[in-house]
Amino acid sequence: MHDVVANLKPVNVASIPQRSPFRYPGGKTWFVPVFRNWLAQKLFKPAILVEPFAGGGIISLTALFEHLVQRAVMVEIDEDIAAVWQAIVDGQASWLARRILEFDLTRETLLEELSKEELEIREKAFHTILRNRTSHGGILAGGSGLLKHGENGKGICSRWYPQTLARRFSGIDEVSEKIDFRQEDGLQVMQAYADRSDVVFFIDPPYTAGGKKAGKRLYRYSEIDHERLFEICQSVAGDFLMTYDNAEEVKQIARHHSFQMRLVPMTNTHNATMEELVIGKDLSWMDSSPAVHEPDVVYGG
Repeated sequence: MHDVVANLKPVNVASIPQRSPFRYPGGKTWFVPVFRNWLAQKLFKPAILVEPFAGGGIISLTALFEHLVQRAVMVEIDEDIAAVWQAIVDGQASWLARRILEFDLTRETLLEELSKEELEIREKAFHTILRNRTSHGGILAGGSGLLKHGENGKGICSRWYPQTLARRFSGIDEVSEKIDFRQEDGLQVMQAYADRSDVVFFIDPPYTAGGKKAGKRLYRYSEIDHERLFEICQSVAGDFLMTYDNAEEVKQIARHHSFQMRLVPMTNTHNATMEELVIGKDLSWMDSSPAVHEPDVVYGG
């Protein structure tokens, strides 16, 4: 079996509006143009976008800011990341913006702040953003240490942009009433919306199928039932789009459910170009992207 090598160029993420407050490992800023094209070819604007593994939330935020859907259901089971989204929908985005602007970040003040316990949701949210912006790779899972040298020798301050972060929280506050946030199991939420034809799903699960270790290293909650996820996708009345790494086990499951696949190039954090899988019911609108196929049998084309 072989895959057609993509002739497309990776998206320049600098050209995409940066709306998420997170520096998120596995973030999907690079995927925004594909997501836009997916919704643009639909005859009717979806009422709701469900994102069962929201993480940094760039896809849901893009959908709301650009009026691609009416509402977004964002689901995240990680309690620290969930605190940020919960604080936003609770009306605390302005408080977070002010707290970020007022905080004098040094290694000493950071450690002192992070040592505090028994926090309110908004304070926990602030701690999450602090750790996300001062940890290696933005990784919040256990084992990730604080930046030492950072960019240009700026250490823990190299990814701390108070003005920018404050603007992002203020911006998100403008669409917060259209966000339904849930700290729940993403698969259960998908099932709750499976019967609605006016709902679409963007699915970016932890990359753990086939023994992959990246998801386990990057995320606190990385284990999911991939077979069950694909079964739910097959049952939804609306449409879905899923991203995954180019793993043989994933392709086998997708074929079993008669889903289509395409390869899309992206640049990872080490500036290496890779192809990621896009999986869906009908990807004919992506005909400029290569299909995943075998010599005599074409899948998704």
